[in-house]
Formats: sequence, structure tokens, C-alpha cells
Amino acid sequence: MKNIAVILAGCGVFDGSEINEVVLTLLHIEKNNAQYQCFAPDIEQYHTINHITGEEIAQPRNVLIESARITRGNIKSLAELDVTQFDALIVPGGFGVAKNLSDFAINGTNAKVNEAVLSACKAFADAKKATGYMCIAPALLPFIYHKPQLTIGNNSDTAEALSTLGAEHVECKVNDIVIDKSNKLVTTPAYMLAQSIMDADAGIDKLVRNVLAMS
Repeated sequence: MKNIAVILAGCGVFDGSEINEVVLTLLHIEKNNAQYQCFAPDIEQYHTINHITGEEIAQPRNVLIESARITRGNIKSLAELDVTQFDALIVPGGFGVAKNLSDFAINGTNAKVNEAVLSACKAFADAKKATGYMCIAPALLPFIYHKPQLTIGNNSDTAEALSTLGAEHVECKVNDIVIDKSNKLVTTPAYMLAQSIMDADAGIDKLVRNVLAMS
């Protein structure tokens, strides 16, 4: 049975991992007769957002502890991730990827990736293991791969930023994927374009199946 590492960024689309994307990812991993282990960095998240009002609230939270809400407590610190124990890696989206795992949402083309996150993701790339990134998570890829081919959908400003960082951006519909065969890398827009959970599901299903096929 293939074993997939999944890196999370908190809990909630505006300040952590996009919950629907995480749940769909885990569901499709199991549907395809594979297993997973979730990980998250044990760090304070960038800020906390009231998901009803969209306003920031003065309530610091921990990325690992918040991520555990989605996984029913079945999660480990990113420091424990051993690439040799896994066949592939998947990173769901949500603004937490661009705020907690990196500062892309704040600094754009001057962004930096959290050192533990960068080390873990590069370990899979260096081992030539299959990986999947969805929604805004492909913003991490120019820091991991040399000239990766990827998609975040069709947002021109984000696509331009990623191109500036050295990526080859490919426009993609919500229900489709982009495969970079040389890097064994799969990306899909998910909630960068999705208007419903069904929209998101179509691309995530394809992403998981293709990551597993390449692993």
C-alpha cells in the first residue's frame, strides 16, 4: 500500500489550509487504496481571521494544533517527516500556504519559504518522488524545482509573479490538472477557481490519481 505524506498549513481557508481541499485529498487517497500521514510545522500562524466577517482577530494560534482539527488529531510535527518512509507528497492549498508555510501572500516575488517546509518539499524533489500541489500551494514550487511547469488556474497577477520566480505557468480549468512529467509534479487550481465543492473535487480526484500513478 502506497504511503502519502500530506503537509498542512492550519485550519481555514483565510489563515490556514482549505478544509474542503484537505478532506477531499485524504478521501481520494483512501479511495485509491493508499494511506496517508499528515504533517504541519509546529509554529505560530501569521494571523487569525474570523471566517464570518473576514476580519483579523487578536488570537494567536499554532499551525500544528490548528491542522489537527481537520485530521481528528492524527498529525505529526513536520520535523518528524522522513522522506524515505513515503512514496509521494501532496500539499493542499488555502492562504495558510502563502502566510504560514511561506510569506508569498505578503511579499510576493520577494517571498521566502519556511525552512522546515522547504527542506521537506525539496527532499521529495531530490528523491524524484511524485508530488501534488493544489490551489495556491504551487506558489511554493519555484523555490523547490528548477523551472517547474504548474498551474494556479488563470489569475494573471499570481501567474505573472510565479513566472517571474522562474516557473512556467499553464492556464487550467478547475476540473483539470497540469502534469510536469520531468519533475513528477501534478498541480490543479482547486479553490483558486472552484465555485463549489463539486468543482474542487474533480481536479483533486485527478491530482491524487496521477500522483499515485507516478509514485
